[in-house]
Amino acid sequence: MEGVGALPESRIRRKKAYTPPPSRDPMKIGSPPWLAPLMVAFFVLGLLWIVVWYIAGRDVPGMRVLDWWNVVIGFGLIGAGFVLSTRWR
Repeated sequence: MEGVGALPESRIRRKKAYTPPPSRDPMKIGSPPWLAPLMVAFFVLGLLWIVVWYIAGRDVPGMRVLDWWNVVIGFGLIGAGFVLSTRWR
């Protein structure tokens, strides 16, 4: 089989090889640093509000006007603490 030439060469690749994009900063997993102290503050403030109402509520001028709404305010503060606790990681 004379006359058969050399094997053909492969075409030259014109595209550059794939290079991945530069890495980004990894996502921060967790809670913001202010969340836990604020959550605990709502729990404690709500508890203190209810305790002060039951012990000396009639003697505190602002609480006397609110009467039984003090219980709603105290449980509202505790409820806000529970809402914040759902965001804690």
